[in-house]
Amino acid sequence: MGLTKLRSPEKRVLNQSMLSYYLYRLAGFIVPLIPPRLGYWLSSRLGDILFRLLKGARSAVRDNVIHILGSKTDKVAIDRTIREVFRNSAKNYFDLFRVSALSAEQIRKMVRIYGWESVDRALAAGKGLIVVSAHFGNVDVVAQVLAHPYKVTVVAEHLKPEVLFRYICNLRGSKGIKLIPIDGPLLGLFRALRRNEIVGLAADLDITGSGVVVDFFGEPAQLPSGHVRLALHTGAKMVMGFSLRLSDNTFALHIEPPLELEATGDFQRDVRVNTEQVVAVLERYIGQHPEQWVMFRPIWRRADSTQPMADS
Repeated sequence: MGLTKLRSPEKRVLNQSMLSYYLYRLAGFIVPLIPPRLGYWLSSRLGDILFRLLKGARSAVRDNVIHILGSKTDKVAIDRTIREVFRNSAKNYFDLFRVSALSAEQIRKMVRIYGWESVDRALAAGKGLIVVSAHFGNVDVVAQVLAHPYKVTVVAEHLKPEVLFRYICNLRGSKGIKLIPIDGPLLGLFRALRRNEIVGLAADLDITGSGVVVDFFGEPAQLPSGHVRLALHTGAKMVMGFSLRLSDNTFALHIEPPLELEATGDFQRDVRVNTEQVVAVLERYIGQHPEQWVMFRPIWRRADSTQPMADS
């Protein structure tokens, strides 16, 4: 028997997914040829275009920014922040497509590190280290500095089609970082920690829907708790690290001291309390630089609607 024919909507989604893959491959070929100064300028202009065109994404970012800055914030200031989010995201893609062409030495020159002693001190305990971050600044470049001299495993969203996910993993892992999909077996995380390696997890997007509802900038939001559960189960140390894009498009990596996690024996209580610790640090960095939180999904649960605030 012949293969079952795809229905028209399914075929359209498949074709769009493959188009995305081919566009990524084209960008991966062209971007490393573009001088950085020109590339960042072009990325900013692309961000401006996408700000105007992508109404759904703009609406989600607007909802997030209003939660951070407050509903009484001047509309001009809100729009300026949203536009910068789009510009920073476009710059991040520029960096993603060229990171495999950068040497380890070039990457080191692009990143100023603050708090590296927290990594060494945490790993000295011998139970591995969980580095918790967010969709903030630029992870694709900055995370590479952790891969020398340490081994790093990062959990990533499983994009479709599979060939696109694998291509992005190749880009992000070109300097030695190992990526595993969040919807796959996570046994590799436990094994990495047992080998006293580093595991990287994001704390600002609950992709699996298994997180906890906590106050985030004063309103309830469902956020991940897997990083806390992993630390409590394994005894691994946990630090939070944030990359910050500077005005010259180099980066500052700020590594916080290890979190002192509560472990009272009441596991669910400990998960919530320690997740709240993580959220407090998230609030500090995102609150200081909301334009660098490149989050294009509405995060907050709303009592009246699950949809983002209407874009005006």
